Amino acid sequence: MSMSETQTSPAGKKAKMNASAPPGAGPLAKREARLAWGLLMPTLLSVALVIVLPLLAIFWISAKPISLADLRPTTPGVYERLKGKPKVVGDSAIVEYRLKNSSQEKPITSVTMKDQWPVGLTISDLDARCALTGQELTCVLGDWEPGHRENLHINVVVEQAFLDAGTNIRKTEPEMKGTATSELFSFNFTLKNFIAVFDSSEFLEVLWVTIFYTVVGTIGALLVGMMAALILNHNFAGQGILRGLFLFPYVAPVIAVAFTWVTLLDPFSGSFNALLLQMELIDAPINFFGERPLALFTVTVFEIWRYFPLSFLFILARMQSIDTDMYEAADMDGASPFQKFYYLSLPQLMGILSVLFLLRFIWTFNKFDDIFLLTGGNAGTRTLTVNVYEQAFAISNIGAGAAVAVVIFACLLGFSFFFFRFMSREEGL
Repeated sequence: MSMSETQTSPAGKKAKMNASAPPGAGPLAKREARLAWGLLMPTLLSVALVIVLPLLAIFWISAKPISLADLRPTTPGVYERLKGKPKVVGDSAIVEYRLKNSSQEKPITSVTMKDQWPVGLTISDLDARCALTGQELTCVLGDWEPGHRENLHINVVVEQAFLDAGTNIRKTEPEMKGTATSELFSFNFTLKNFIAVFDSSEFLEVLWVTIFYTVVGTIGALLVGMMAALILNHNFAGQGILRGLFLFPYVAPVIAVAFTWVTLLDPFSGSFNALLLQMELIDAPINFFGERPLALFTVTVFEIWRYFPLSFLFILARMQSIDTDMYEAADMDGASPFQKFYYLSLPQLMGILSVLFLLRFIWTFNKFDDIFLLTGGNAGTRTLTVNVYEQAFAISNIGAGAAVAVVIFACLLGFSFFFFRFMSREEGL
């Protein structure tokens, strides 16, 4: 065989590569892509509705100096009634419309009212702003100042048709219209909410309490969960029952376990204080949820106790998937239990521990119900999430509450970036 037969020219190699290259997206591939996007569209819309839109709404409200009452639109209100008790034809009565502006801060312009006039009521004195066309009463009420209230009286004479029909004058609701500006939907933005949050003398304390509660609660739940997994990673009688009992703090309703803790640790009637007094370990009852800084330590211990089962489940599942040959070889080499854990188990658990730390940190940072049920945020246990509730609902400053929520989002976003930026890729993240 000649050299010309065994060697291929560069042009021939290029032609061969082009011949073997996969073709571009054909009609079938495009149809598959459209089908895939069609199947994903409900999920994408659900994510947008459930996550993205509320998040955008929080950012929008955080830049608005509004209160909780401003979320309700400013509308003109009316209450209609018939004054007097006409019984025979010719009796006089008064149709009264009680008008009001629902807002104490915003005016309403171009207010009008339309009402279906009852049959059998003859108007004897009509307000100059109103006109009756057929059976339709129309009133042009002009502009209303904030908190505007007035009574519109129309004198009437009762006829037989009204008495025969027994018409309830409030059967038809008057139709009120007006134009009012809403600060919520305007494009006027301000940083006053964020300035108020950061200028508050309590902000640094609340931030410190949140970080302490989150970090200690997260690490404590991981450590306790790991110890529980090490204990129950052996076969013994009653292992299944004990595993089920370890899950109780996590599956029990939070309001039930929180009430139980408050009752047991009550300084006056709690069983725990009574036991300590009888054992002469303390001289006076301890107010676990009412003293600084003991209240913060107590709610953190509650956080660890309540959420260690989640770490326990994941760590135990990972430990049971580790090959036992390594431990048998370590036993033959005379390794101690600590050495086997540190050099064999711990490196295998770093991936799941990293994921658990990330999830538990985010969930604990956002935790509200536990602290609110135990202390209500008192005695130095107010976290950022409790502060959101107090700002938005306790003092009705929903703009400041949304600003605190944005601060929480920024803190978690920064933590997530730091976590993924410096986390080793060997952990699978």
